[in-house]
Amino acid sequence: MTSDDRNPPGGSDPYDDEPIWAGRADDRDPAAGAGDAGRHRRSAVGTRQQPPRPGPVSPGRRRRRGRRILIACCLIVLVLIGGAVITLYGASQHLAGQVHRIPNVFNTKSLPPSSRPTVPAASKTAVTFLLVGSDSRSGQPTTGSAASSSLTVGGQRSDALMLVRIDPDRKSAVVVSIPRDTWVDVPGHGKAKINAAYSYGGPTLGIQTVENLTHVRIDHFAAIDFAGFKSMTDALGGVDVKVAATTTSDGVTFHQGINHLDGSQALTYVRQRHELSRGDLDRVQRQQEVLRAIMTQTISSGTLSNPLKLYHVLSAITKSVSVDDTMSNGDLRSLALSLRGLRGSGVTFMTAPISGSGVVDRQDVLFLDPAAAPQLWSAINNGKVSQYLQQHNADTLPDAPR
Repeated sequence: MTSDDRNPPGGSDPYDDEPIWAGRADDRDPAAGAGDAGRHRRSAVGTRQQPPRPGPVSPGRRRRRGRRILIACCLIVLVLIGGAVITLYGASQHLAGQVHRIPNVFNTKSLPPSSRPTVPAASKTAVTFLLVGSDSRSGQPTTGSAASSSLTVGGQRSDALMLVRIDPDRKSAVVVSIPRDTWVDVPGHGKAKINAAYSYGGPTLGIQTVENLTHVRIDHFAAIDFAGFKSMTDALGGVDVKVAATTTSDGVTFHQGINHLDGSQALTYVRQRHELSRGDLDRVQRQQEVLRAIMTQTISSGTLSNPLKLYHVLSAITKSVSVDDTMSNGDLRSLALSLRGLRGSGVTFMTAPISGSGVVDRQDVLFLDPAAAPQLWSAINNGKVSQYLQQHNADTLPDAPR
């Protein structure tokens, strides 16, 4: 059962499309031109006017320096700012300054240290992000430095939630998506979909909810509007995604095989709900596929060897992201530099294990697997994700999502 618009009349889920809070942005004007670099060509696949012409993805040169910056991009878009230290050192302070900080996310009144998960000795130097993707559909930025200065609780919708763990050795990392319709305990509010936590109490309650669920301590919070996917994709000149079966959404057809998408098409791709047999679970994998495609295109398009184009990509990202105010510019740079030994093979994309779906209080919901989910959280905490995946490989991102 999918978490679409099939709830009975009079019983629709009040939080199915609820907004989230991403803090107050400053009043700086969005810089023009971040997306101009990606307007030089149109997509040959997934367009409204042109017939499909899928083709192989150019491999590009995988230089060591490129991999280092690239993996930072793959793990979490924020780390790209720190990657500028390696190739765009002179501009890194400016780029990092474009990232909007959300105040008081980790305030000790709402998140008292005594109530938070204990970090196992083996994970003391691991870094964990809670990354939230929202979908305002407003046409205007709702996160990052270009967002409105009037953002309040309830200003955006939460459509994606990812737990990003970078291991202590900085040679491996895991990105775990928790579907927005997952039925969980929300502190102070009883049972609800996990995305309701943001409507109830913003990033702080979201962190508290995820920590209570997973027993994994979160170090940093980040939010990006799906419009950020569009600007990043356009800055790269488009991305290539693999599709398992042909589907159509909002007038765009995604053909089986490789599809080259511009920013608008990528946004349609991650928003599609119908014609996907597993509903929200397939959408989660599409969101991960776009992140993976951004990583691949960064290599194949020569972005890393083109300082101007790399700057446009980094600028598009940093203008779209908001992070908690405990992460300084220096923290971003230090984290990126610490990832020098990380390679693509060390990054795992996966979805939290789901046992099934159901209807609760006239809401379509998903239930975490009561046996596998605790095993996954424990594996993350203790650096044993590879052992977990030996028994639960179906949870990982496939080569060609639906």
